[in-house]
Amino acid sequence: MSRKGGHAGRTGANERDAVTSTVPAPAILDAHPRDREQVLEHYDWVRGETERIAAPLTPEDQVVQSMPDASPTKWHRAHVTWFFETLVLKAFADGYEPLDPHYEFLFNSYYEAVGARHPRPQRGLLTRPSAEEVRAYRAHVDTTMRALITGADEDTWNRASPLIALGLHHEQQHQELILMDILHAFSQNSVAPAYQTYRASPARNTPELRWFDHDGGLVEIGHAGQAFAFDNEGPCHSVHLEPFRLAARLVTNGEWKAFITDDGYKRAELWLSDGWATVNETGWQAPLYWQEVDGEWLAMSLSGLQQVNDQAPVCHVSLYEADAYARWAGKRLPREAEWEVFAGAQPVEGNFLGSGLLRTAPATGDAGDRPEQMFGDVWEWTQSPYVPYPGFKPVTGAVGEYNGKFMANQFVLRGGACITPEGHTRETYRNFFYPAMRWMFAGVRLADDQ
Repeated sequence: MSRKGGHAGRTGANERDAVTSTVPAPAILDAHPRDREQVLEHYDWVRGETERIAAPLTPEDQVVQSMPDASPTKWHRAHVTWFFETLVLKAFADGYEPLDPHYEFLFNSYYEAVGARHPRPQRGLLTRPSAEEVRAYRAHVDTTMRALITGADEDTWNRASPLIALGLHHEQQHQELILMDILHAFSQNSVAPAYQTYRASPARNTPELRWFDHDGGLVEIGHAGQAFAFDNEGPCHSVHLEPFRLAARLVTNGEWKAFITDDGYKRAELWLSDGWATVNETGWQAPLYWQEVDGEWLAMSLSGLQQVNDQAPVCHVSLYEADAYARWAGKRLPREAEWEVFAGAQPVEGNFLGSGLLRTAPATGDAGDRPEQMFGDVWEWTQSPYVPYPGFKPVTGAVGEYNGKFMANQFVLRGGACITPEGHTRETYRNFFYPAMRWMFAGVRLADDQ
């Protein structure tokens, strides 16, 4: 993919080089980790990655909030620190003194059990504390966290370590959110600033679409074992599937252009009723960040405004758009159990944050006897509503608010994206968003009945 010279060039003066991580991801923690050296290594790595991701952003970049669903980078950096302070240190570190008692209110997200909070749509008004003061807050909490990890007695450690593991995965979620949210903020700037300089993706043509058949029957899905997982990934349970087919790769930008050319955004018969109402209310004509200039499609990216690569997977589409495209193609979206039975048979490898690309890359066609791009590139919409698995029960206290109370009116996405940190996702991971949302890195894989 090449730059669209006259347009992408506008971002040059504002481009910065992202700080490339040279430290490989440590081993994934168990749900109840016991090796303190491993936890400390993982803690330092995750906390360092957050600062690496934020490093290319100016203090002005870090305070902006471009919509109510997004948050300022500075707030993300403080909130993940608040998590460790509020749910770990205040519970397990004797004599811990908060750096500033106001932070409990300012950086709470949605934890009713903890108390009141600053309104989410107004996080961009928090010019104080400054980005530098947030850095000092992170350092203050890190000092006590390291002391707790290395010095807690065994009883305290056994109770605290699962929350530390949860806090680290929670911070990785916010690392992805930082990039989602700053892209949306930069897209509102008429000079289309870049988070990082453009990096070339592999130059290859997308293979022809193939299909993999599954005979259906009784299958097991959901998390079981000692490795970390969020509570919404379990319990492991049985699901009956009818015979189905799953596409070997993701839907591409070039294929999406054909949908646009065939008036896909103008044909009511392709859309769910709520989706069609949304299209008419919002004026959607293409994926988020796309714009047509002189007959060429450009898209805002973390490297500024770039020409749309026809060979790469489409990104930033809603559930409504994904479903409409599938109907247009004569197919459907996969159910999450269908996706998982194929994903569980392959390694968790793909185009993640560590690749440094920060956008989707074309399929290789080299996966052989299994679908490719199951992990990385884009979160894949499923037609499955986000509901609890049979036997699911949220834990008591603030941690029980992490996932369970959101199990209504949203849909499940699977796999991970090009901005998802390494080691964060797995075949049982259930991401979830409302069907009209588009600013996350979400795309489409087709399925069909046999």
